[in-house]
Amino acid sequence: MRLPEIYVLRHGETEWNRARRMQGGFDSQLTETGRAQARAMGRMLAARGVDAASHRLLSSPQGRAVETARLAFGVAPEPDPRLREIAMGDWSGLERAEIDARWPGPPGEHFIDFYARAPNGEGFAALWARCADLLADLDRPAILVTHGMTSRVLRTIATGGTRADLARLPGGQGVVFRLKQGRHERLVAPLAAGQAGR
Repeated sequence: MRLPEIYVLRHGETEWNRARRMQGGFDSQLTETGRAQARAMGRMLAARGVDAASHRLLSSPQGRAVETARLAFGVAPEPDPRLREIAMGDWSGLERAEIDARWPGPPGEHFIDFYARAPNGEGFAALWARCADLLADLDRPAILVTHGMTSRVLRTIATGGTRADLARLPGGQGVVFRLKQGRHERLVAPLAAGQAGR
């Protein structure tokens, strides 16, 4: 798949990220650290000449992603439901410890398999299909503000990988991923002094 230059941002840290609570299609507010991460990603990209004027700015319609985009770029993003997070079904809103107690997985379970087995969840086939559809629609350089698992799937598809490659890609918040000509580059946005978070 031939793609334009793409920058993929995960939303800043949220209250539920901090509590290890599954958000999926649910939402929670950005923490102070999350807001600082959003501004830092925007500053880092602006220093590279990347903004909403040079690149099409698309965001998940979920509040945490929209707020991250607004804080980073100072404008409202174009919402695209294909960028929303994988739906977690019966696990939405639950803490990881509660999920592990009620739905124990096999010892040493990889996080990719954990997401895939969420009861009544979206599953990877549907997530993969909507991410591939979005990428196929991009006709000019873009900034995509999205979520952890959706980011991994977008980056895997853009670099020609398979589901087995998902786990090898780095994640994190306050990090921007640049995709160009099948290559993957991780850019870390330093927080301003006094704003360092977890």
